[in-house]
Amino acid sequence: MIKQEKQVFYQTSNTYSTLNKLSSQTKNVWLVCHGLGYLSRFFITYFKILNPKENYIIAPQAPSKYYQSSDFKYVGASWLTKENTKAETKNVLTYLDAVFAEEKISTDKKFIVFGFSQGVSVSTRWLASRKIEPDILVIYAGSIPKELKPSDFSYLKKTKVKIIYGNKDPFITAEKLKKEQVFAEYLFGKERIEIIPFEGKHEVKTAMIEKIID
Repeated sequence: MIKQEKQVFYQTSNTYSTLNKLSSQTKNVWLVCHGLGYLSRFFITYFKILNPKENYIIAPQAPSKYYQSSDFKYVGASWLTKENTKAETKNVLTYLDAVFAEEKISTDKKFIVFGFSQGVSVSTRWLASRKIEPDILVIYAGSIPKELKPSDFSYLKKTKVKIIYGNKDPFITAEKLKKEQVFAEYLFGKERIEIIPFEGKHEVKTAMIEKIID
């Protein structure tokens, strides 16, 4: 018996969510990548705290959806797993390209790329691969993929990197935090980075969102 795993190529589609209206009054455009278990239409509500006239938010949707418990009531989503990661990453980045192209973001707006938890790995891989320069990159309670190198971000000129984490996050030990900080400095340069801790766990705090554009 010969067992094989084959591959096919086909067209597909996926949703994404937006909040507020993109207009001449818009100052900040956010691309926000949710964490494991979220749906974009719920994740985007964290950003309702921002001034709606000045902030336009785009929340891509992770493509792989699943039931979160045995009662089949709540649906969550995942960007990537350890299974076939290279090919799945290519698919996800192509999807983000399509969202970015569809929104036609003007260069006169401040562009903020925000990744929470698993969304950090997606957003940083996308920037590294596509050489897109945001004004602010937010690394919120997540890890940067270790395959990335300083040369992947050597094109950055103006980008500020803000690393946000909860001081009671069960996924972040003091040792891990130090390693992540050292790695971020290695990739982006120490002068770009601002570390912003908050009182809390592995969660999105709306007060921290406001601090990003203070």
